[in-house]
Amino acid sequence: MAKYTGADCRICRREGCKLFLKGERCTSKKCAMERKPNVPGVHGATRKKATEYSLQLREKQKVKKAYGLLEKQFRTYYDMANSQRTGLVGENMLSLLERRLDNVVYRMGIGASRKESRQIVNHGHITVNGKTVDIPSYLVKVDDIIAIKENKKELPMFKDLKDVKVVMPKWLEFNTEKLTGKINAMPQRDDIDLNIREHLIVELYSK
Repeated sequence: MAKYTGADCRICRREGCKLFLKGERCTSKKCAMERKPNVPGVHGATRKKATEYSLQLREKQKVKKAYGLLEKQFRTYYDMANSQRTGLVGENMLSLLERRLDNVVYRMGIGASRKESRQIVNHGHITVNGKTVDIPSYLVKVDDIIAIKENKKELPMFKDLKDVKVVMPKWLEFNTEKLTGKINAMPQRDDIDLNIREHLIVELYSK
């Protein structure tokens, strides 16, 4: 399976915005976007004017990198969104991405980044409705109960969660004392905190 092994900060610089791939580092003075905002590479500061296609491609790449997906996985979400009978394709796609279990774990503040949250899920630390789920792509539903596995709650990484301040989207809730959360509603477009122009992705895949 293909895997990116370079520096995560280069991804943010390439896409021209913070994707919060490094957890707390992204909100500190160590963030590469603060120190080197230009595109990485020798010709980063002298690139030609972007074409319509390049804008569409970069938007797709930005969303893929933010959620940590490969092309086949990302295209599957687009096809799922395109097959839905209601709503806009782009918004439906973003809603599906937000409902991924690894993203939910991240948005609840359990993991410092989506990458770390994916590891937490993979290692079997998370339960959904009382059952262990170790599949990061698992799609949560309304009223699902997300919790840290009982025998994992004493791990240092989870014991300190009560001191973590997280801006919780309205479709989620998480109790830092009980280490359990709930899916209150389906994520809406205004719940997405990343600067995404999803219509460009739809235009790209519609060609």
